[in-house]
Amino acid sequence: MTTILILLALFSLLLMRVPVAFALGGLGLVLLLMGGFSPLMAPQSMLGTIDNFVLLAVPLFLLMSNVLLKGGVGRDLFAAVQAWVGHLPGGLAIATVISCGIFAAISGSSVATAATIGTVAIPEMSQRGYPRPFVLGLLAAGGTLGILIPPSIPMIVYGFITEESVIKLFLAGIGPGLMLMALFIGFSMIYAWLSPQCQSSPKASWTERRDTGLRALPALGLAGLIIWGIYWGVFTPTEAAAIGFAASLVITGFILHTLTWQTLKEAVTQSMVTTVTILLIVAGAKVFGKAISLYRIPQDVSFFISQNFSEAWLFILVVGAVLVVMGLFLEALSMMLIMVPVLAPSLLGLGIDPIWFGVFFVIMIECALITPPVGLNLYVIQAVGKASMQEVAKGVWPFLALMLLTVLLIYEFPDLALYIPFKL
Repeated sequence: MTTILILLALFSLLLMRVPVAFALGGLGLVLLLMGGFSPLMAPQSMLGTIDNFVLLAVPLFLLMSNVLLKGGVGRDLFAAVQAWVGHLPGGLAIATVISCGIFAAISGSSVATAATIGTVAIPEMSQRGYPRPFVLGLLAAGGTLGILIPPSIPMIVYGFITEESVIKLFLAGIGPGLMLMALFIGFSMIYAWLSPQCQSSPKASWTERRDTGLRALPALGLAGLIIWGIYWGVFTPTEAAAIGFAASLVITGFILHTLTWQTLKEAVTQSMVTTVTILLIVAGAKVFGKAISLYRIPQDVSFFISQNFSEAWLFILVVGAVLVVMGLFLEALSMMLIMVPVLAPSLLGLGIDPIWFGVFFVIMIECALITPPVGLNLYVIQAVGKASMQEVAKGVWPFLALMLLTVLLIYEFPDLALYIPFKL
């Protein structure tokens, strides 16, 4: 009963539009006081949370992605990929998905990926006869690759909460990320083949391919460097973020000459605002997590699950359904910070690998990013494409179905996620 009342109180605060950070932190503080615990636990939990080397990767990855965004790297990537595949059936859609995947491997941010590729892909695809809902849905869904393909900010936070290896989480996201890209590409080719109005780009000359490829090469090298360094243990995710930020300054400022002092200032300001928002939510979640642990709520939930959901598949099904519902009114990071501390103690008892569960959870919150009415990517694409919410929402449903298919596939074939971190 206590668990239900606490959850009702939390969701009531969220429905009253209390900011997530303050809803979590404030409710956690109230619970500490009502339970007779020292209120000093709240600032101790907050300070202990923020002062963490792993979380330092968050502002650094955000800085890197915003510098690349302001430096026009997404435009160069799209032009290079389009030159190679744009003439194929559904070529522009293929170029969009591949560009999203590559930029995802650089930025770690879904919003940055959607905004960056969307600014160049939407006008081009619309000009070539692609229906607007399809274009907008593809970009919204393609942007979600930013939090699945490493580096991934939500995976950093998940690793921090569960104390699992961030490197293994990153590597586990590669297989499902590539598979999701393949499903998006396959669907786009079939859609374009069945839609005569979808035109391909003229076949690019070898000179165009060379010129666009050379301009995009530094960004491709940066993506390769980050993934290679993390895979081989050359540097930690936090060090990778620092190296990536430094490299992004060199690429945009000295190689491409597209970064100005003004755009750098804008990139730093946006990164600062986003970082403060994320860290406030994490700090509030830590206070809330401390309070519910003292009330033994995770243990009670774990006991309830073990008694009622003895099968792993049933647990995954219920969690997936809950996350889909929560995604209707909560953003991705909030879902993770609310649910993971409660669910994590149950995983080992059900024989569920925490690394695999992290990938599953990230894919489900990807779904939340494109689920109306709160899906953040929907608003980003709506703004970039100057479209109505109805247009964007109409276009995402096929891609949402493909994401859920990916969840089914990684459940049936866990090695899709676990092979690279544990067997390769």
